[in-house]
Amino acid sequence: MTEQPTPPGPPTRPAAPQPTTPQPAAPQPTVPRPAAPQPTTSPPTGPAAAVAAEPPAPSPGNEGAAQIYDQGYRSYDGPRTGLAGAMKTLVWFSIKTALGMGRSARYKIVPVLMIVAAFVPAIVFVGIAALLGDIGEDFLPTYPEYYGFIVAAIYLFAGFVAPELLSPDRRTGLLGVYLASPLNRAWYLIGKAIAVVAIILIVTLGPTLLLLIAYSLEDVGPDGFIDWLSTFGQIILSGVVLGLLYAAVALAVSASTDRSMIATATILAMFPASAIVTDILVNEADQTPHLRLLNIPNMPRDLVFRIHDERGLWPPFDNPSWTLWAAWLLWVGGSLAFVWLKYRRLLVRR
Repeated sequence: MTEQPTPPGPPTRPAAPQPTTPQPAAPQPTVPRPAAPQPTTSPPTGPAAAVAAEPPAPSPGNEGAAQIYDQGYRSYDGPRTGLAGAMKTLVWFSIKTALGMGRSARYKIVPVLMIVAAFVPAIVFVGIAALLGDIGEDFLPTYPEYYGFIVAAIYLFAGFVAPELLSPDRRTGLLGVYLASPLNRAWYLIGKAIAVVAIILIVTLGPTLLLLIAYSLEDVGPDGFIDWLSTFGQIILSGVVLGLLYAAVALAVSASTDRSMIATATILAMFPASAIVTDILVNEADQTPHLRLLNIPNMPRDLVFRIHDERGLWPPFDNPSWTLWAAWLLWVGGSLAFVWLKYRRLLVRR
């Protein structure tokens, strides 16, 4: 008989692994480890303490964060110009301040308007001389007469310039900063006075010099070189006489207060008021003609007519030339002396 093969049985499955639960490890005792000693450095002493450390570079995420570094102290090793340099800086800075240079537009309005008002009549008369030639000579003013067209612009200019240069320095405490430099009170006042006079000379000298040059080019000016030089000298002296008196009076008023607006209002009221009051007293009340010497706008104008050998505003026998010169010296000298007395007694904290 043949042996039959045994049929294969069903396949057997492998036994499923039994889950094992991990046993917690027994806690190990921890021994505290001593902290490593930090190196200590004492702050530098002596000259090394004055040298600033280099500031660390800001981290990438901290660019906008404010950081304070100890910059230390370093000695100044640049040029030292002394008193001359301080005076130059004071005068130039004062001129720029008064003219609004380096300041916003509102500070330029008044200086520009006053300078334009002083030069516009001269430009008009130059145009008349160019168009009409000899025919227009009768319509052209003489050099002293021209100041009658611009006298208001001159004292308005002085009324805005002088208070702007003196009063704010006392109110803001900047005067103490100036006096901490090589400047003392006298040199400070001299520098401010130079700046005020230089600015006012723009409107007392500029227009008449323009007229002299234009008249000479149009053959209606002085005859001959000697006459031209004489007229040039008279114009320079006239402009300085007007500029010094208006500047001195404006400085005296400005030294009386630390509010520039009050000083400006006082100057603008005092100049025309002195002219009105003296004219009423002399012409209407028949008082002495010497009261005209208190007429601040017109007294120096009449002196300008005498400088040019022309008949002025007042009769020479009522007000001789020597009285005008004496009054001018008293106005200028008295005003500057008043400024010095005010500043000599002024308490300044440095």
